[in-house]
Amino acid sequence: MGENSEKQGYSFGTFKGVYTPSVLTIFGVIMYLRFGWVLGNVGLAGTLLIVTIATAITFLTGLSISAMATNMKVGGGGAYYMIARSLGLEAGAAIGLPLFFARAIGVAFYIAGFTEALLSIANPLPFDPAITAKIVSSATLVLLTALAYFSADLALKVQFGIFAAIGISLVSFFMGNPTVEALAIPPDAIIPPKAGFWVVFAVFFPAVTGIEAGLGLSGDLKNPAKALPLGTLLAIVTGYLVYMVIPFFLNSKVPDANLLLIDSNIMSTVARWAPLVILGVFAASLSSALGSLLGAPRTLQALAVDRVIPRFIGRGFGKDKADPRIATFLSFVVALAAVLLGDLNMIAPILSMFFLLSYGLLNLSAGLEGLIESPSWRPRFKV
Repeated sequence: MGENSEKQGYSFGTFKGVYTPSVLTIFGVIMYLRFGWVLGNVGLAGTLLIVTIATAITFLTGLSISAMATNMKVGGGGAYYMIARSLGLEAGAAIGLPLFFARAIGVAFYIAGFTEALLSIANPLPFDPAITAKIVSSATLVLLTALAYFSADLALKVQFGIFAAIGISLVSFFMGNPTVEALAIPPDAIIPPKAGFWVVFAVFFPAVTGIEAGLGLSGDLKNPAKALPLGTLLAIVTGYLVYMVIPFFLNSKVPDANLLLIDSNIMSTVARWAPLVILGVFAASLSSALGSLLGAPRTLQALAVDRVIPRFIGRGFGKDKADPRIATFLSFVVALAAVLLGDLNMIAPILSMFFLLSYGLLNLSAGLEGLIESPSWRPRFKV
């Protein structure tokens, strides 16, 4: 069963294949464009609670992933592969397709964030902003798909530059703008009503789902049993530490919650050098979209190898037949449909639902295997 899914075309290590794509997806559009909104809605204590609950869910899932990765030979397909080999193809198929759609729609989500940030600076086309947003998002999707289509290795090399851009933007943010105290709400500003705690949680949760990016490349890792536990847990801890510091800094710089609600670019507003943070927004959103574009086709490829969907969809191309170009094209089609229909706040709760479902099944798989003391359940990483 799934013999071909065991093959590995690339040989990525922990940092390049798991940690980097995971942490770059974690530091995505929610951090830059919605963290202030979260803080403005639920306050400092509520924000810290949301970050902790969301990260706890992801961390428990990371532990389950670590146990599964050290219990079996991990092939391509990430979460789908692990569930299918633990609970059977039926259970794997039940989550595999929703997980694929979550990753593919996630591409649109991250690109929508990039477009929102770009249009907040200027409208580059002589059209209505809504039409311009569709055009810019569609063009961005085409360019990123072309990169993922021809080489996962090249796509991951690009992410090292993006990693540096995000790091520099965070340094600029934490250095702070000494004149930020002069900030005031524009007299003509419309203050939106505050959202409830769980609505805010649903919008924020995609910010901690970056571990899917590393999981999606499981079939391309040199040593999945080592790389997945180490890279996944390190990425989760890195994200949590940064996410726990940002609210304190924003709260000290912008005490007016209403300003946090109306200014989606508040992180660049309070930064020492705003252009560096804007560069970070662009880099984070594009890297997250790219990570999802690498992961979604590999989930679809694993489904095809297991004959859950037609096998031709999983056909590999390029180096060692490792690039799933047909599956990448289908991911592009799904993402394009979402780009044309949705926006950031609408897509986020849908992503939360899909990811919570897949994380729940991963934890259920690991829990059941340990509970029934299956003879085949002997993970080197004990939970």
